[in-house]
Amino acid sequence: MNRCNFFGMLAAIGAAMLSAACGDGNPNPADVLPSAGQTEWQRMEYCMFVHFGPNTFTDSEWGTGAEHPAVFAPEALDCRQWAATARAAGMKGIILTAKHHDGFCLWPSRLSTHTVRESGWRGGRGDVLRELADACREYGLRFGVYVSPWDRNHPAYGTPAYNEVFAGMLREVLTEYGEVFELWLDGANGEGPGGKRQEYDWELFLGTIRACQPQTIVFSDVGPGCRWIGNERGYAGETCWARLDTAGFEPGAGAPPTDTLNRGNVFGAAWVPGEADVSIRPGWFYSPATDAKVKRVEELFDIYCASVGRNANLLLNVPADRRGRIPAPDSLRLVELRGMLDRVFGHSLAAGAAGALTDGDPDTYREFGARGGAFEIVLPEPVTFDMLVLQEYTPCGQLVAGWEAEYRGADGEWIRFVRGTTIGHKRIVRFDPVTARRVRVRITRALGRCRIAEAGLYCTAEGAR
Repeated sequence: MNRCNFFGMLAAIGAAMLSAACGDGNPNPADVLPSAGQTEWQRMEYCMFVHFGPNTFTDSEWGTGAEHPAVFAPEALDCRQWAATARAAGMKGIILTAKHHDGFCLWPSRLSTHTVRESGWRGGRGDVLRELADACREYGLRFGVYVSPWDRNHPAYGTPAYNEVFAGMLREVLTEYGEVFELWLDGANGEGPGGKRQEYDWELFLGTIRACQPQTIVFSDVGPGCRWIGNERGYAGETCWARLDTAGFEPGAGAPPTDTLNRGNVFGAAWVPGEADVSIRPGWFYSPATDAKVKRVEELFDIYCASVGRNANLLLNVPADRRGRIPAPDSLRLVELRGMLDRVFGHSLAAGAAGALTDGDPDTYREFGARGGAFEIVLPEPVTFDMLVLQEYTPCGQLVAGWEAEYRGADGEWIRFVRGTTIGHKRIVRFDPVTARRVRVRITRALGRCRIAEAGLYCTAEGAR
């Protein structure tokens, strides 16, 4: 059996198992479901982006492609340090800019003369992708790559031949470095050498990826694995559907409007969850001028709640410096953020108070009808909380379109303290502190039978338990 057919068979089996798990095999007639790989991907929630290349050494964000390869000269590259930092931060994977718009390849591509081989770094035998792939495996992280189709250096750019060149580069990356969990296809399409522009063959690119590693989650403005969230601030929409209408659109200039990417489409024909990318610094590539401008931990916490907490994954860029290491200010801030996340979300104040909904298992759930329903969290004693976390069992779809939460006052009346629209994989909501013993969550609008997997109460105050 060839590899492609094998993965196709696994995908079919996975789809059948998901249908069976959802009940009657057709849980909601109009529903669109994630693949098993997309469910696994979204449960990762939080990964590291690393922008690194000639721009790191020229103090620029977009290289021209005319930079001499020798400018790339990290004297102490240590991808194990990247991986150790990511793991300490609680991240689940690392995605590296293997090729940015300048065309410089961080691996010795046989299809370009603008690579680490020509830089002279490590005697022309260096390979950043190899070192990072090995480090990710050592530290139990997933390995991903960003490969820009725009190339401001390659002489074939702007001609039909370049599409085959780029497909060949994808083939190198996907066949020589082990499993790639996510591949970023940036839709940027500017001028190449001599002012030429390229007509990208997206069908060829996607076909190449499927042939090499069909399980890879492909990122672009229209997926098919996951989508850009419409901004580079890390904020998903307050309403955020994992579904998207992609017909007639393509990455880059032909993408859906940014507000559509931010919110998704309630009845979208494809399951394309959002990924929110943002940099820990003002720029994407390292600059000495930004050493004192690393985002505050409070701002990063807000971004986490507005991405992971709004049904999107967070891809936080932490650029490597000119040594080839994650700078100390950045790594220290990541550890601070991990500490805050652990302190706030390490233990739900509602743990065990509502059976399957508070057992910490994303694969157990309660089912509610198309007309909605309610569940109650009854605590042994009153607690103070200022955050509510809800999760749907998304392998059976995203169906909640409206909900509200109430607490029971001293006079026995139910008092609403927050409400929202979508839930999806995870919804984190912050509000003024509430002290109560009984909390009720009501599903006020659903597109079909919905399944709630988790409900948690948390407090951001120090020492709250």
